Amino acid sequence: MESSNKLKVFVNSFSYKRGMPYDPEGNGGGFVFDCRGLENPGRYVRYAFLTGKDQEVIDFMEKNSRSHEFLKYILAIVEVNISNYMTRNFSNLMINFGCTGGQHRSVYCAEQLAAALKEKYDEKIIVECNHLDLTQF
Repeated sequence: MESSNKLKVFVNSFSYKRGMPYDPEGNGGGFVFDCRGLENPGRYVRYAFLTGKDQEVIDFMEKNSRSHEFLKYILAIVEVNISNYMTRNFSNLMINFGCTGGQHRSVYCAEQLAAALKEKYDEKIIVECNHLDLTQF
């Protein structure tokens, strides 16, 4: 299968304060998962200038939240659509993770899901991870 015919999966993090992500493909936006139910490292001063890509925040998320369980269920849901979309030759799928500031929890979840999808599907799909509200970091 040529690269242009592969399913493109866009995994985004965003801040609910700034609003839901826009779907440039016009398909209605795909999945939106709310990370605000996970423990927030942003409530602690030592994580204020870090993001969900920093090891300290990753460690916090893995120890102090139910992120593993949260992501396990999301992966199961998303895999159903990816398989279906690949069979039907769809061109793209958007998966969005939102939290209050778009800095810690949503970034962590987007990174983790993108990595899991890349590992599972290898070269069968194209996975792009974007952090829509991390411009200041």
